[in-house]
Amino acid sequence: MIRQLLASPYRLRSILVTPGRLADFDGVPGLDAPIYVADQAVMNRIAGFDIHRGAVAAGERGPGLELSAVLATAERLLVLEGLTDGENVGALFRNAAAFGVDAVLLCPRCCDPLYRRAIRVSIGQVLHVPFVRLPGWPDELAAVEAAGFVVMAMTPSAGAEPIDKVTADPPAKWALMVGAEGAGLSAAALGAARRRVRIPIRDRVDSLNAATAAAIALHRLT
Repeated sequence: MIRQLLASPYRLRSILVTPGRLADFDGVPGLDAPIYVADQAVMNRIAGFDIHRGAVAAGERGPGLELSAVLATAERLLVLEGLTDGENVGALFRNAAAFGVDAVLLCPRCCDPLYRRAIRVSIGQVLHVPFVRLPGWPDELAAVEAAGFVVMAMTPSAGAEPIDKVTADPPAKWALMVGAEGAGLSAAALGAARRRVRIPIRDRVDSLNAATAAAIALHRLT
């Protein structure tokens, strides 16, 4: 994760390591931040939990991106509503990176993608995939449509289009919207979508994990 941070647009502020891990950072390209050394017990007290790998870093968040700037260059978007679990958000960013999504849009209730656990689960891809939080959710989805994107809402509803029907003739620019596993997408978010898309599964299973469903859909779309 620290090497991913060094290769990302975010600035590395400092690194804290145990004595046994200090040599791992000798000669690392682009490393110009201070490295502090402490034993494992001290590191655990500072972090508040067990740092099993003996290294932790602090980065600087920097200014956020504007939606208009993202829409001007993107063609593939992943849109998240109500994803409050850091591991799910991290997995979704990992999927976004794997399938060439240009940016991720988040409703105000989504977990912070720069939360430590989200970064870890994304294997550092959160640091490379641009993201924008939409404070005027879901009204700002109208700007996404106006920029030429087809907003597609993922839902297990029987009335939604099977994913293969969509991918037979995919839109040139699309925004795939995913909700939390329990509640799914809100009525307002569904109302803002032009198309509703489902992954056909057996009746005895209610739905798929949000990150799993997004991975299948992104694979089919790309």
